Amino acid sequence: MTEHSVAVIGAGKLGELVLAGLLRSGTPVDRVFATARRPERAAELTERYGIRPVSNAEAVAVADVLVIGVKPQDAGRLLDELGAKIPADKLVVSLCAGLPTGFFAGRLPAGAPVVRVMTNTPALVDQAMSVLSPGAHATEEHLAITEELFRPLGRVLRVPESQQDAVTALSGSGPAYVYLVVEAMVEAGVLLGLPRTTAHELAVQTALGSAVMLRDSGEHPAKLRESVTSPAGTTAAALRELETHGLRAAFLTALEAARDRARAIASEMAAPR
Repeated sequence: MTEHSVAVIGAGKLGELVLAGLLRSGTPVDRVFATARRPERAAELTERYGIRPVSNAEAVAVADVLVIGVKPQDAGRLLDELGAKIPADKLVVSLCAGLPTGFFAGRLPAGAPVVRVMTNTPALVDQAMSVLSPGAHATEEHLAITEELFRPLGRVLRVPESQQDAVTALSGSGPAYVYLVVEAMVEAGVLLGLPRTTAHELAVQTALGSAVMLRDSGEHPAKLRESVTSPAGTTAAALRELETHGLRAAFLTALEAARDRARAIASEMAAPR
């Protein structure tokens, strides 16, 4: 629970995850606000969470912390509307993938503190990985407040902002990679003759159990992999095929593509219009 009032400006998928996490952690509903572009979306949030939707301008007036949850492509327009109205001492937390804190600093009053956050969708089940980076004017106190906001959603880590595009590629987009791997395992199980429901349960529980072992054992993934792999056994045969098909290289190429797209978003937004 946070003692600060929080407004999520642009309560889309990620923004909704944040406000839902705040409410689950015990933050009073009268200290959580949200804005939405469409009236029907605002009504949906009110019905689902009991919060009071506000306008963007009202959000700036009533909240201690502003969480910017709009799409990166909409951030410039939002800051053109609100930037000058945001007090220089109000904490701004950005969820906008690819956008550096400097993008906000250039559109906010001088000295405004900005913290950049990359979280991910397992926040829905309080298992997110949220990664924070301070802007030029964000202090230890601002980082502590931001950590307090995101800790109910899962684990929190701090990194230099120069690493955020890599974070976006690895953990921000990461759930989609895991879902794809599980999907592929299920389809393979079906082709091997298993009922789809059985294949799904086997793959999901295997992924969950493996993730918990990785987290709780403290062992290197390679050591855990080796513990499953007997010489000339079934696992060794399967792993040989994955290596032959370039699994590691495919992941490296995929993460590079995601990182490069994050960088491209920042470049596109910084370009004169």
